[in-house]
Amino acid sequence: LWSFQISAGHFPRACASSKNLMAKECCPPWMGDGSPCGQLSGRGSCQDILLSNAPSGPQFPFKGVDDRELWPSVFYNRTCQCSGNFMGFNCGNCKFGFGGPNCTEKRLSIRRNIYDLSVSEKNRFFSYLTLSKHTISPDYVIPTATYGQMNNGSTPMFNDISIYDLFVWMHYYVSRDTLLGGSEIWRDIDFAHEAPGFLPWHRLFLLLWEQEIQELTGDENFTIPYWDWRDAESCDICTDDYLGGHHPENPNLLSPASFFSSWQIICSRSEEYNSRQVLCDGTPEGPLLRNPGNHDKAKTPRLPSSADVEFCLSLTQYETGSMDRNSNFSFRNTLEGFASPLTGIADSSQSSMHNALHIYMNGTMSQVQGSANDPIFLLHHAFVDSIFEQWLRRHRPLLEAYPEANAPIGHNRDSYMVPFIPLYRNGDFFISSKNLGYDYSYLQESDAGFYRNYIEPYLDQASQIWPWL
Repeated sequence: LWSFQISAGHFPRACASSKNLMAKECCPPWMGDGSPCGQLSGRGSCQDILLSNAPSGPQFPFKGVDDRELWPSVFYNRTCQCSGNFMGFNCGNCKFGFGGPNCTEKRLSIRRNIYDLSVSEKNRFFSYLTLSKHTISPDYVIPTATYGQMNNGSTPMFNDISIYDLFVWMHYYVSRDTLLGGSEIWRDIDFAHEAPGFLPWHRLFLLLWEQEIQELTGDENFTIPYWDWRDAESCDICTDDYLGGHHPENPNLLSPASFFSSWQIICSRSEEYNSRQVLCDGTPEGPLLRNPGNHDKAKTPRLPSSADVEFCLSLTQYETGSMDRNSNFSFRNTLEGFASPLTGIADSSQSSMHNALHIYMNGTMSQVQGSANDPIFLLHHAFVDSIFEQWLRRHRPLLEAYPEANAPIGHNRDSYMVPFIPLYRNGDFFISSKNLGYDYSYLQESDAGFYRNYIEPYLDQASQIWPWL
């Protein structure tokens, strides 16, 4: 495993020492030549981090109380800046969409409907999930305390964690409440939800998770399958052949015949962490919970329809107004599920679209911070990302359509996304998936239809006119 240089994650092991934390530098050597950031091979160099000074919105009234503010400057102010198509915390990987020893080979991978996978492909996916759940991340560790609790870096406090749980932890960490000391907390903060960064953040999250599995298994063609939940009347993937059926004696548990019935979840006890003013440390907290359909139907009366998706896609503005859960006619807010997919008006009494699926699962998926424990999370967010991709292709927005300033903290265009090292900006993922090296099978089909219906007739006309010209 050490022959790979995996590029996802949070705190590289090589940067978790008191020396690195006190120096505020994370520029590990690339194993290929032994130099920091692969500088001797022209891969990158160790540089000061340039933070955006664009103002944030008023939702978070504090300054200097949360390690995630102005990410990652509380921990590091120098990291690897990679050149060309190189990427990673030590520039040892290729940018998304590139491969080969020098990262010069363009690649396009296809995410497919889980129902289009053969039995062997489906079972391979589940075995990869299980392997990642039981393999300690070779390159990353998680902090078990805040920077202040580590005595400003002089007393490092980190734990090992499995590759799958690393991503669960990241989703917890990005959405956790702010610990203000004593018994005080601040809940109205989230660096990956309820604001413009929701779609770019989860896009990067899936790409990095996909890359981790490719590195772990050596299967460079692996992609996350998606679950097309449009017009679903129930959780049709909640069977033992897929993501797990009901336990015969306890409807909140998965069937013993499921691949995932023995999984232990982490980071699901936010109130306990808040009361103790501590971070989730990755300790197992019990079995995966799921009871689809037995949720609050007053808040989420139904799953999203094809018409709901089409309405979202018709909205021309990515973000509007306060750029949070109260935004009206915002594509992001409507797709996320805080605005009605019938009107585009924000409605705090209802959870629709993306949110509806989380609520509907009525268990681990329904708690924001711990929701990534359930592997349905991956299939669900892959389909949400495909809707985002449809919107980008339909409206072809300029980068300026993503707000530069005054979004909730961490969500401005040039803000670095918490808690990723290496660093990525929100705006970096406000581009077509094809430019990031992947596509969706059902969008390829629609592209072919567009060509057949709109482009071919013009080519036919041109071929007839050309001899005359």
